[in-house]
Amino acid sequence: MPAYVLFNEESERLLFKEVKNSDFEDWLPFHKEPLSSQYWSGLPSDPITACKEQFQRIFERYHKNLGGMNALFLKGSNTLVGLCGILIQEVDGLQEFEIGYSILPNYWRQGYAFEAAEKCKKVAFNKKWANSLISIIQVDNVPSQKTALKNGMFLDFTTTYHNNKVHIYRINA
Repeated sequence: MPAYVLFNEESERLLFKEVKNSDFEDWLPFHKEPLSSQYWSGLPSDPITACKEQFQRIFERYHKNLGGMNALFLKGSNTLVGLCGILIQEVDGLQEFEIGYSILPNYWRQGYAFEAAEKCKKVAFNKKWANSLISIIQVDNVPSQKTALKNGMFLDFTTTYHNNKVHIYRINA
């Protein structure tokens, strides 16, 4: 099993599973919704290309033990609602453990991002993967910033990450 993943974990409403190629079609609506990528520049404009690139990065992370996104399924229905996980990232030359999250548009504003991010935080700290966790959030992405704050994070600093101006939110163990 890859390192720093939450496969087979669960929260109140969600099951955390390995992302599989068979999840591609169910995840594609995320990339078809323009609001999903409104805050991040440099992504492919074609939804299929964007989704393929995202899945390639997920599988590469699994293979290289750099953490990875988990497919989030609603308990009892096997419905994919999002992706969330612990990702090893390099920010300003330092290795950081990031909580990353994305939710399908049909499930926005229902608390799934917070529920999944909170579970990631608890597992990472319980397993002592890191002394602190971050979330990398584009400076205009207020909904994701609110999720980070609700998860107990604070705004640590602002920087440029992959040609995007971002806030780094942090929580210490």
